[in-house]
Amino acid sequence: MSLTRRLRSLLRPEAPALGTPVRRELLLEAGPLHYELRHAPRRSIGFTISPSGLKVSAPRWVAQAEIEAALRGKQDWILRKLDEQRDRSHRQQAARVLWGEGGQLPYLGQTLTLKLGGLARYAPEARELHLGLPQEAGAAQVRDAALAWLAGRARALFEQRCRHYAVALSVRYTRLSLSQAQTRWGSASANGSIRLSWRLIHLDPELIDYVVVHELAHLHEMNHSPRFWAVVASVMPDYESARQRLREAALPTLEL
Repeated sequence: MSLTRRLRSLLRPEAPALGTPVRRELLLEAGPLHYELRHAPRRSIGFTISPSGLKVSAPRWVAQAEIEAALRGKQDWILRKLDEQRDRSHRQQAARVLWGEGGQLPYLGQTLTLKLGGLARYAPEARELHLGLPQEAGAAQVRDAALAWLAGRARALFEQRCRHYAVALSVRYTRLSLSQAQTRWGSASANGSIRLSWRLIHLDPELIDYVVVHELAHLHEMNHSPRFWAVVASVMPDYESARQRLREAALPTLEL
């Protein structure tokens, strides 16, 4: 190798190893766009939006100019998704629960305040839940006691609403079970088994009723055909309003 070529090879920036992420910045009209670039064995450029920001995966052979052109071409979608992710992160942060004296939880669409000390009791007029724990109780102990109470209230209420709407819809369910799902509110099986997320207890009673009716209606129609929605509308004519509100519902973050 000639001296000139050797010097060029020494001075040329070393390319990152395949799969090693590199932080990059692209200046757009809206401002600087920061992203993490990773070269991977793939055929095209891919974009992922996560809580940590924008991640770009590209084949090793794709030039940086081509990656930036792809980013500019998708900038409207990318910026919109980044805004949505930031809003989601802010809502999740705001929904974190203080597991101690004065902490607040949504219960049936209203705010329930956690109280320590004294006897365990529910004070609906004051919207307070007295857990019967000492003031020095740890966060995990407070959370476990509060969630156990909520789950118990959920089962009792859901049983009552299922019985009510089973009569109204002329169906018979065989079993009610609870899940901890945060995105799938409920399910129904052909054998008559109904499964509901106990997290529904955080929401307005009208939304709980909508989910109950929705699942019981599946015992008539195991699909989402016009006939299914006619069954739902037979006992809940304004179900579309509840359906939309359910899509927009936000749950508290229950982690410590």
